[in-house]
Formats: sequence, structure tokens, C-alpha cells
Amino acid sequence: MSKLIPQSPMKLRQYLFLLKGRSILSLTLGIISAIGSISPVFAAPPRNPDTAETCDILVAGGGLAGAATAYEGLLAGRTVCLTEITDWVGGQISSQGTSALDERETQRSLLFYPRGYLELRGRIEQHYGRLNPGGCWVSYSCFMPYDGHKILFNILQDAARKGKGTLKWFPNTVIKELAITPAVAGNAVGGQQIKSAIAIQHKPAANTPPLNTETLSQTIEDAYRYENSARFNKTIIRFIPKASQNPPNPRRGGNSTSSPPLQGGADWYVVDATETGELIGLADVPYRLGIDPRSPLEPSSPSPTGDAYCTQGFTYTFAMQATKEPQQHQVPSFYQQYAPYYSYELQRLASFPLVFTYRQIRSMRPDEKRPSDPKQFPIYPGDISMQNWTWGNDYRPGSAQDNLIYSREQLEAAGQLQPGGWMGGLRTETLRKGEENAKGFFYWLVTGTTDSQLGEGVKKPNPNNRFLSGLDSPMGTVHGLSKYPYMREGRRIIGRPSFNQPQGFMVWEVDMSRTDFTADFYRQNLSEEEYRNLWLAVGGLNAPALAVGSQSVEDTKSRSRATIYPDSVGIGHYAIDFHPCMTNSPPEAPGNTEREGTRKAQGQAYPFQIPLRAMIPQKIDNMLVAGKSIAVSHTAAAAYRVHSFEWSAGVAAGVTAAFSLEKGILPYELVDELPSREPNLEVLQLRLQQNANPIAFPGTSIFNSSWQNWK
Repeated sequence: MSKLIPQSPMKLRQYLFLLKGRSILSLTLGIISAIGSISPVFAAPPRNPDTAETCDILVAGGGLAGAATAYEGLLAGRTVCLTEITDWVGGQISSQGTSALDERETQRSLLFYPRGYLELRGRIEQHYGRLNPGGCWVSYSCFMPYDGHKILFNILQDAARKGKGTLKWFPNTVIKELAITPAVAGNAVGGQQIKSAIAIQHKPAANTPPLNTETLSQTIEDAYRYENSARFNKTIIRFIPKASQNPPNPRRGGNSTSSPPLQGGADWYVVDATETGELIGLADVPYRLGIDPRSPLEPSSPSPTGDAYCTQGFTYTFAMQATKEPQQHQVPSFYQQYAPYYSYELQRLASFPLVFTYRQIRSMRPDEKRPSDPKQFPIYPGDISMQNWTWGNDYRPGSAQDNLIYSREQLEAAGQLQPGGWMGGLRTETLRKGEENAKGFFYWLVTGTTDSQLGEGVKKPNPNNRFLSGLDSPMGTVHGLSKYPYMREGRRIIGRPSFNQPQGFMVWEVDMSRTDFTADFYRQNLSEEEYRNLWLAVGGLNAPALAVGSQSVEDTKSRSRATIYPDSVGIGHYAIDFHPCMTNSPPEAPGNTEREGTRKAQGQAYPFQIPLRAMIPQKIDNMLVAGKSIAVSHTAAAAYRVHSFEWSAGVAAGVTAAFSLEKGILPYELVDELPSREPNLEVLQLRLQQNANPIAFPGTSIFNSSWQNWK
């Protein structure tokens, strides 16, 4: 009960007022009912920073989006501070273990990617002598996660040398606090700036095991506390602008060291490239989480009102190796809790060779010709597979009692929005259960005989495999799981009001989906006005006739392309791919099902663009968002999340930050006059294209209807 009592005098007075006339028990039950099973957490008061670091660009999150941001910032000659909660750069290709590049065939055949992503692919091929050393069939490139980190880190170092930039790398580091200037009166969506950031870097205390011995759930809370612990020694770092290195800015009186800027421009830029939108939550800018309400722009949503707790599942990946002899496998103590969940999912996928070779990251016979059917693929001793399976090591909570990423209301209730209270915004218990679920899935693969979706008689034991663990293993951990879970969805900002979206800019389902919106579902679940607005959104060149009433909805044909944005700064292409939350809590409960309707929007998408407006949050003018946390809907996010997209979004963030510093202009000023011409935006877009960072697919035009082959 003591954890529920507010710590500040003001909050305590409010708390005691609420107690008046009510029992302690009834109040406690009410709080728990309202916010789920959260206990407020209060961090120790901060000590003085141990060191100060200066940057032109501070990037939080060392995944592919953060690495791409750093890459372009370094090539532009900037000083980039890059923080990462693990000790590996690369996110999906390294610390999250999903080292199988998700690419669409048409884009891959043209090699139509940003320059840095192409360099990454080239370095992988150079390192192994082939692009696909694993011989996997889900991708054209599957490789070892530890090599993903080494290759990408070398690329960043080379970019710093080539561009004469400076890379300051801070592994095992989390952002704890942001110092933000006060809100400007009369400016509801901007006017504030981040003037400094406090971070905590940890290393093992004396006479303790090395990092990556324990799982993330065992260490994450310690990583966000200021004080040293029995496990970690901490360094408190204050990040501040490297303003003296920037050219004089006449818009700020000619002195770039003035802080805060007098008008326009900023001394530095802070980029949220974290996997869950941590800085978005910490800075408390407007954002969405989970399922969006059904609307003409998000017509396939399974919920009329939305659901912040139903996000896509997260996955702790692991590596397993085929052996010549059967192995002894000890049943995990928690196995029976998770066993009712595991399944091959579909009859056509019910094959151990298919699952093993799907994401195989090392092949002992990479040049051997295989049969056409993956179920017949041979597996040789020494072959290594990385596992990332929906009804396997995916963990898919969907309620207020077990959701992984705390909503704003939950953060507030837990005290994480109080000064010094930020603890990462994740539920530690759910991380722990995700870890157990992953370990249990390995045991099921090698010994299991049950299948939750296909019934008895389908699953056979496969004992000739071992679980790979140790600091020299593919995942680089003693426990064998990835250092951080693969995240498919995080907090997603709501952009600033725009000429066509006055409530805040977002990329929606209708902007990129190939769904057949003539299906009965849309007529039945949208009002007549909403259904008409849906067709106004997807009608393309036919929409004007519908708008003026000279054409009916029934006679309106959907455009055959994605929305074309005047402020595009990047590209992506992938299917709308859901790993939806489960209906009941806990997700591993026997007989549980996927949330009804959550796969309705799943399917093919057109090649799409990344509008700059989707990367600019409300409130804070010198913050950009990269990766999965840009302003996209729940449905769009299911396609805007794969490797090459993350890189392209990071490119946009890095180039935009460097360009804004150079020009003394804030990013929102590049788009605030749209749809009128924006000369500075045009210069930025030209720079991106001249540096081999495409902002549109070949042939992009409102008159082009030839996208049917882009599948």
C-alpha cells in the first residue's frame, strides 16, 4: 500500500483529500481497477552529472533508424552522440536478433534503397563472400547478429572519417530526463525546445558477471536508476548542444551560442530512434498507441473506439543449432504455463525443416541445390537457425493488466512522468514472461508433441538440436536470448495540424493499402457519410467527381497507388503484416485466440513514402522522430516497420537535422506553408536525391496506375 502513496507534499494533500469519506481498501481497488497491475515507481533523486558531452545531433536508440540518422549526420560533418540501451548497434539486425532482411521482391530487384542501406548489404556480402550465408528462404540475406553489429559499427566509423564528422558512441546508456524550455503562450503545437538531456550509462560493478549475463527483465529497472547498485556502476552524462561549432545564425542575432534561440533555428537536434518511442513518452508529446478507432481513414480497424493496450506482439529471438546426435533437453520449470500456446499455426507450415530453414543464419552447405518444397529442405549438423515465429516466441499481451508499453495514463499513474521518474515506460513483468515464452518455445520445438491450432498428431520431437548461448553465441548473451526483444510497434506521434489534417498529421491505412474497400465490411461498419469519405480518400483522380456529386460512390474506382506527399523524404515497401494481440489475459492461456478482427487490414500495400510531417512531433521544435514511431496509424505501422524502411526514416532524420542546422531553420518551417511551395523543402529533397537517398519510387505520379506488379 505504501507504494500507492504519493511522494510530493502537493500530491499527498490531493491523495488525502481523495481518502476523505472512503476506505483505504475501496480506494486501492479503484486505482488498481483503473490502471491495471501497475505499482508507481519513484527513482532516487539525481546526483550531479559525472560528465558533459556536446553534440550537434543527439540520437536516442542505436537500431537501424538511429544508425542511419548517425550515418547521414556524420557524412554531413556533424558531431553525433548515439545512445543505445544494449552494447550493440543495429537493432533488428543485431541486438534484436532478426538478422534476416525483410524486403519486397520488386524493390529488391531494382536495388532501390538509400545509399547506406545498400552499403550495409554490400558489406554483408563482402564479409561472408555471399549475401545469404545462412541460406534462409524468408529473405535474400540472413546472417549472424553479432556480425550485424560489427559490420554496421565499421560503416559508421568509416562515415565519420569520410564526412569529417565525430561519432560519440554510448552503449549501455538510457535517456533519463529531458530539460525542455517552457511552453510559449499562444502556441499550442510548438515553441518548446530540448536544451539538455540526462543519461545513465552502466557497466558491471567489481566482481560481478559481465554484461549480457542476465536477461533484460532482470536489469532494465536497475539501468534506469541513478544510484550505483550491487550489479552496476553508473555514469551520469549530461548531453548539451555543440553550439559553438555551428555557423553563426543571423536569424538569432548572428550568435549561434544564444540559448534558447531568439527566433527560428536550434542549436542542436534530438532524434527519438528508440524501439518503443521512449523520448515521445518522456517528453509527453501527443501520440497514439495500439489500435486506432475505426474511421474513413482507418476503415479496417477492429475497434470503433480504439484500444491502446492491443499492440503488435514482441519477440525474444534465439539461435539453435542442428547436431548429429540427439541432445538431452531439460524441461523449463515454467514450460507447462506456455505449452498451450505453441503451434505451427497452419497446416501448410507444419514442418520442422520449414521452420528451421525459414530464418537459417548459417548453412554448412550453402551451395547445395535444394528441392522446391521447404518442407523437404535438408538440415545438416552445424546449421544454425534464428527463431521468430508468431505462434511460438511471439508474446502478444493485449490488456491493461499485461500490456508491455505503458500508455500515457499508465505512465502518469506510475509516476514515470514526474521529474526523475522515467523508468523506460515498459512493464518489466511482461518482458520476463516474454523471455520465458521464448525459452519454452525452443523446448516445444525439440520435444513437443502438442499443437494449439492444429491438434494432436501433427507435432513430432526434434531432439537433434541445441540452444545456443554464451557471450560468443549468435545473440551474444549468456542466457541465449536476444539482448532486446524485436519490437513491431511502439508509441506513434501525432504530427502537427496540416492543411488536410487539422487534428494532427498521420499516415493512415487508406494512404498505402491495396485493400478492396468495396467489401461488405465497410458498408456495414461505416455510416453512409463515413463510407463516402472513405471513397473520397481513395478515389484518386475520380474523387473530384464524387465530391461535386456528379459521380456515385458505386461508380468511383479506387486509385492504384499510395498517397503521394509533397514533403516526401524517404520510401518504403512491405506488406501490412500483423502479429496481433490475444483476446484474453494472459496471452498464453489455454484456448486463447487472436483479437477478433485485428487481421482485417492485413495484406498487400503499395510502395509508399515517408512524409516529413510524420517525423515532426507537436510541442517540441528541435526534436525529430525516426523509425517505427513516426506519425503512422496502427495499420500503416504494420508495413512501416521493416529494415529498409527504418533505414530510410533514419536517413531523413539525419539529413533534415544537418540541413536545419546549416540553414538556421526549424524542421516544421520546411512544411508549414504546404500545399504552397516550400523552397527550403525543395532544396532538402534535392540534397537527399543527389546523395542517392530516394524520396519516391520510379514512375511515381498521380497519373501512374502501373503499381499492380509491386507485390
